[in-house]
Amino acid sequence: MEISEMDKPIGYGAFGVVWAVKDPRDGKQVALKKMPNVFHNLMSAKRVLRELKMLCYFNHENVLSAVDVLPPVDSPYEEMYVITQLMQTDLHKIIVSQQPLTTDHIRLFLYQILRGLKYLHAARILHRDVKPGNLLINSDCRLKICDFGLARLEEPDESKYMTQEVVTQYYRAPELLLGARHYNSSVDVWSVGCIFAELICRRILFQANSPVSQIDMIYKLLCDPNNTQPSARSMDRQTRTQLYKSVSRMPPPPSTFYHLAPTMTHESAHLLSRMLVWNPEKRVSCCEALRHVYLCDGRLRYHTSLCRCCFVTADGIRHASEQEFEPVPERTFNDAYESELRSVEDVRNAVTEFINSQPCGRKTPLRINTSSTVFPRFMASTVAQSQPVTVTSSRVA
Repeated sequence: MEISEMDKPIGYGAFGVVWAVKDPRDGKQVALKKMPNVFHNLMSAKRVLRELKMLCYFNHENVLSAVDVLPPVDSPYEEMYVITQLMQTDLHKIIVSQQPLTTDHIRLFLYQILRGLKYLHAARILHRDVKPGNLLINSDCRLKICDFGLARLEEPDESKYMTQEVVTQYYRAPELLLGARHYNSSVDVWSVGCIFAELICRRILFQANSPVSQIDMIYKLLCDPNNTQPSARSMDRQTRTQLYKSVSRMPPPPSTFYHLAPTMTHESAHLLSRMLVWNPEKRVSCCEALRHVYLCDGRLRYHTSLCRCCFVTADGIRHASEQEFEPVPERTFNDAYESELRSVEDVRNAVTEFINSQPCGRKTPLRINTSSTVFPRFMASTVAQSQPVTVTSSRVA
C-alpha cells in the first residue's frame, strides 16, 4: 500500500526532516521522517542505523518509537524513511508562547520526562541531547522524548573516550563543558534540571554565548551566588581549571534557586538542588527524582487521565503497581553489531537487512508513492517550521 497524501513538513533536525502524512491503512495522521545522506561517511551511517534500531526497540508511552520502516525509494539508496506517532508541538514552542503554564502542567511534564528517561537509562541508553525541542507534546499534555540522533549506549570502561560534542550548549552539564572524556546518564539529568527551571521561569536558565561563559554562569549560580570570585572569562585556563576543581562536591542548598521565579516553592527548589549539582556523582538519578514529593501530583494526574497502564473497572480506577507506574525494558539495548561494521558498505548491507527483517504482522506493508504530486517537494525538503499548538488544561485542572 502506498503513502500518497503528504500534508506538510512539520519539523527538522540535524539528521532529517519530518512530514505529516496520512496512513492509508486506517486514515490516521502519522509522522514520516526522512533521513537524507545516510551513507555520507562511516560515522554518520552507524549513527543512523543505531537510531533506527533504537526507534524499533522502544516500547514506552513517553518515548517516540517507530510504527513502520519503509523500503528505500531508489537503488542504491542514500535516504531512509521511518513512520512514527504524530505529535502536535514541542515543549520549546509552548515555553516561548503566551500559553499559561500552571504548576500542574509543570509537574505533569516533568513526571513524563523523567519517566521516559528512566526507561532509556534502564536500557543503558544515554540520550545526550535532552532539550525542550526534543520533547514532543500533544494538546492533552501527553509527552514523548524524541530525536535519538546523538544517543548511544553508556560506556562502562572509563578509559574509553566518549565524544564531548553532545547536548545543546544551554543544557550541557559542567563535566561536558570542562571536557570530560567519560560521562554517564547524569548528563541527561542535568539537562532535565535546566528544563525544569526553564518551565518555572519561562526563560533559559543558562543562556550564554560560548562554552566558557556557560560554565561561568553555572559556577556563579551554584558555587558563588554572592559574586565574590572574578569572572572565569578573565582567568587563564590553568587558573580557571584550579577554581573549578575546588568546587564543593556537595549539592547546593535549595535556597540557591528561590530567587529565580516568584512561583518557586521549597519542593521545586529542593528537587532542582538535587538535579543541578556540579558533581555528577552527587546528581540525583531519574529513579530517585521520580520518588521526590514534588512529583506526587504529576504521577497521580498522569495515571488518572493519560496512561495506558491503568484502567477503569466497576470498582473504580485500577492503578498499576509501583513498578508498573514507571516501567523499564525487559532487556537492555544491544549494540554489539557495531563492532562488525568497518565500512559504509557494511552499514548499507546491515540497514537493508534490518529493514527487510522488520515484521509486518497483520499490517499491510507500506511504501512511498513516487508518482504523488507532493513527492518532488517531499524529496527536496530540508527545513520546515511547524504551526503553533495550544495545550489544553482540561487534563490537569
